[in-house]
Amino acid sequence: MIAPSAPLHDVPSQSNLSWSAVSRLIRLRNQTGTWLLLLPTLWSLILAARGIPPWSLIVIFSLGSFLMRSAGVVLNDLADRRFDRHVTRTQHRPLASGELRPWHAVVVVGILLAGAALLVLSLNSFTIMLSPIALLLAGLYPFAKRVVQIPQAMLGIAFGWGTIMAWAASHGTIEDPAWLVFVATACWAVGYDTIYALQDREDDERIGVKSSALFFRTSAWLAVGVSFTVMVALLGLAGWLTQIGWFFYAVLAGVSLYCATQALKLRNPVAPLPAFDMFRRHVWVGTALLAGLLGGFLI
Repeated sequence: MIAPSAPLHDVPSQSNLSWSAVSRLIRLRNQTGTWLLLLPTLWSLILAARGIPPWSLIVIFSLGSFLMRSAGVVLNDLADRRFDRHVTRTQHRPLASGELRPWHAVVVVGILLAGAALLVLSLNSFTIMLSPIALLLAGLYPFAKRVVQIPQAMLGIAFGWGTIMAWAASHGTIEDPAWLVFVATACWAVGYDTIYALQDREDDERIGVKSSALFFRTSAWLAVGVSFTVMVALLGLAGWLTQIGWFFYAVLAGVSLYCATQALKLRNPVAPLPAFDMFRRHVWVGTALLAGLLGGFLI
């Protein structure tokens, strides 16, 4: 295991807080993570409303997803900056390379969280009470990979909490379908993030970082398949409890088949670029489910 404090390359002696560096820090050009956080939240809003939810909630949770995902990746880079210097895919990130300093990241996170807090304050008191848990989960995830064999589960819990807040914002309470969507989202994240982790399997093993791709190894395809299967089953149950129409189940069947083909592909070694492409396609999986939910209530 390589000591995380040992840099791979020289770190610049001076760093400036520039928009170019900040935009790369928050992954402004790559919003896959924002969509993967937002889409389950929209599922929850639609199920809670039994159709189209209030536009005010759609706007609040859309902006909140962008702000919280951006804050999350900055916290992740801040915690992992010494590890990232030893990973080919991440060694040029602004904090790992020294282009930005840790205090720069703290300033950016503060601004992002302040914006998210203003959005939360426009919601009901019960949702406001739930919001610190979202912050706690976002802060815990970067450290999970040091102690938890499947840190993707922590990511899933963090992403899923948005579904709980969305339901609470809609009804002022948390009902059974909300918990089903929450667990479904967590399982979905374990599946797609295990695929994502395949990119860094060799580097993660070399530096001692834990991931589900390392934990499951040759059984990763099975773990991903089980995760997706549980996700589909729980979403189907949530739909049944909310008396959704046939269109949703038709879409859910199509999503099941697609997820199964992805899991089966993992029986053979997958190179980093195809793994990343498989991961990104889950934005379309989530979008298909969103369309299925809307169609299930409106058709």
